[in-house]
Amino acid sequence: MTKSSFLQSGPVLRAVLVPAIILLAAGCKPAAGPPGGFPPPVVSVTVVEAKDVPVTYEYVAQTAGYREVEVRARVTGILLKRNYREGVTVKRGESLFTIDPAPFQVALARAEADVGVAEARLAQAKREAARLRPVLEARAVSRKELDDALSAEQVAEAELKVARARVAEANLNLDYTRVEASISGIAGRAAVSEGTLVSGPNVLLTTVTQIDPMYALFGIPDREHLAIRRDVEAGRLKLPEGGRFKAAVKLADGSLYKLAGALNFTDVRVSTQTGTSEARAEFPNGGGMLRAGEFVRVVLTGAVRPGVIVVPQRAVLESPKGKFVYVVNAEGRAEARPTEVGDWTGAGWIINSGLKAGDRVIVDGVMKIGPGAPVKVADATATPPAVPAPVLDEEGKQQ
Repeated sequence: MTKSSFLQSGPVLRAVLVPAIILLAAGCKPAAGPPGGFPPPVVSVTVVEAKDVPVTYEYVAQTAGYREVEVRARVTGILLKRNYREGVTVKRGESLFTIDPAPFQVALARAEADVGVAEARLAQAKREAARLRPVLEARAVSRKELDDALSAEQVAEAELKVARARVAEANLNLDYTRVEASISGIAGRAAVSEGTLVSGPNVLLTTVTQIDPMYALFGIPDREHLAIRRDVEAGRLKLPEGGRFKAAVKLADGSLYKLAGALNFTDVRVSTQTGTSEARAEFPNGGGMLRAGEFVRVVLTGAVRPGVIVVPQRAVLESPKGKFVYVVNAEGRAEARPTEVGDWTGAGWIINSGLKAGDRVIVDGVMKIGPGAPVKVADATATPPAVPAPVLDEEGKQQ
């Protein structure tokens, strides 16, 4: 800059420098503000409150029939006929298989003939004893002969009972050649075909499964069971009355089974192979939607965590010392608050300690602040600016 240009700009410089010199001379300081003179960052907060939060537990389960019965023959013989169609519903007492009855009919006839022989022997023994009684009074026979006759009568009566029992057994075996369903349900595939020699109960013929209602079997890990018990003792968890959890089923495709069930059994024993306690839920299955043996997920509801604080997941941050959240203190500054988180519920964390009802927890904007930084809380009721609709040309394309 030349001397002439400097002299020409002198009035302008004097207009700027003179007020600044006067302020410095007076000892005035500019107002404190954010670094670089930027306004405080805008953050959104949520005011936390203590409330009862429902708790859900979800486990992998396998369905099983309410009753599953193995169908076996009670007698040995040739399987003559299958009397049912595989995979359909059968009723209790319905004939499923027929064992060749011919040998058992012969055995019944033999037993009935033995009854006739025993009856004849008994009649003869009674007549002999009746003849000897008056003769004994006349002292024509000895007392021993009459006693022998009476004993023969008793033996004949016993033999008749044995013969009649054999008839009953033969009738029973003949009835057993008709293999019946002991329950109503879905009959499975036949395990043997016609013409096979069936060695009584040793051979499985088929199974019958009652599918309404349906069971869902699952295991509760021992560690989780212990945590639930400790939470209940500490008052952090309230279980449903009588432990009657409500149950729902998620099918293999992720859809929810429309009928609700209930937990009806929990084993006190822990499996040494899996480290879990077996549990069972029962579901109505009138439409047959659930099939025995499929893998599903069981969701248990009914437990409540009373008076807990929940914050959104994105509000919880991680530091070398643990988890923390930012809260807006009374001075309008961000305060880092160490917290102890509990279970996950929905899209938030349950806070066991570190927060109290009424605290303003910063949810959005945490990446723009630090401990002690001044913040401005966004107006939750403000309406966002409208976005203009795109202008389309005659072909429907955006201009």
